[in-house]
Amino acid sequence: MSEDDPKQIRGRRFLVEGRVQGVSFRAYTERQARSLGLNGWVRNLPGGAVEVIARGERQALQALERWLWEGSPMAKVRAVTTRAYVDAVEGDFQVRWD
Repeated sequence: MSEDDPKQIRGRRFLVEGRVQGVSFRAYTERQARSLGLNGWVRNLPGGAVEVIARGERQALQALERWLWEGSPMAKVRAVTTRAYVDAVEGDFQVRWD
């Protein structure tokens, strides 16, 4: 598989900033990621941002990134930053509470 192959599995870490806590952002993200066939997790960070770790096909990760800019209905997303994530991600996509 080439680096540009949309079927190649890869991992991404997204950091979502803005009004993204207390607006069901994690629950909506879990639903969206599962619908895209991604593995990983989403959690709130102490500073008010939300961290999303996702692993799957490139096209699904791109779709998730586009969705993160909108988020849940009450969210006001100010920024989404992304970088590669190389650690293993096991199991279905889930909300983490740590």
